[in-house]
Amino acid sequence: MTKVVEIGYGDVKRVKIGGGNKLALIGGPCAIENRDHALMMADKIKKICDELSVDWVYKSCFDKDCRSSVDSFHGVGIDEGLEILAEVRREFGIPVTSDFSDPAWAAATGEVCDLVQVPAYLCRQTSILRAAAKTGRPIHLKKGQFMSPWNMKNSVKKIEANGGNQIILTDRGTFFGYNMLVNDYRCLPIMAQTGYPVCYDVTHSIQMPTSMGEISGGQREFIPYLTRAAAACGVDAIFAEIHDNPPQAKSDPNTVLRIEHLKHVLGQARDIHNFRMELNQKYGPDNVY
Repeated sequence: MTKVVEIGYGDVKRVKIGGGNKLALIGGPCAIENRDHALMMADKIKKICDELSVDWVYKSCFDKDCRSSVDSFHGVGIDEGLEILAEVRREFGIPVTSDFSDPAWAAATGEVCDLVQVPAYLCRQTSILRAAAKTGRPIHLKKGQFMSPWNMKNSVKKIEANGGNQIILTDRGTFFGYNMLVNDYRCLPIMAQTGYPVCYDVTHSIQMPTSMGEISGGQREFIPYLTRAAAACGVDAIFAEIHDNPPQAKSDPNTVLRIEHLKHVLGQARDIHNFRMELNQKYGPDNVY
């Protein structure tokens, strides 16, 4: 069983991920679009999570530095973005997270965010991993599309060497030729061998990177299937980017999950997670050699 990562400081609700705790959600709009949209989405997601009794961390990024096109929306910037995330924390009493793509942004991100996220494409970058560890916050480390799951232990060691010992590892798909990702579900138990909780990123796993020339396509119709499979495999959390109107989303419009489908997807994942825990108690751990 993996260790428990506890997310939250101050007056917000604590979210425990791993160690046999209930399934958690890390989710929200891909990018912070504006204050009103962020607060509206937090309110809608919170109501669904409360109904399902699922603990969650609000995720939305202040700067999307990995956009394919020079014309793509990058975000509202670190200053305004962190102000909005701080307001979400105060208004709803929930932990929040954003990724950061510049080591110079780490300290400010950690001052506001309860969980700091390392982007998949920077998961080997020593300066980013060092900066994340130095924030003192739990770290959400996403496996790069180019990385094998067994090599993620090297990124974990870089974080540990700089004082970090609260880490969540996430699979978001692996390159399968050009403009296509696939999921190898062996990634999940392999990354769990680090001793840290594992998470499944469903909305990036169905992405078709830059397949539409300047933006990425996606196959969101497969979200329910992949989420159920990940929950059955044994993840501690689900990551999903969520929007009220995907065609109008300023970031990843072809992959974000429509808010009206969140209950359907998350409720099934929760139930499968709970049933898997019952099976573990009945039959014991999966020590098959």
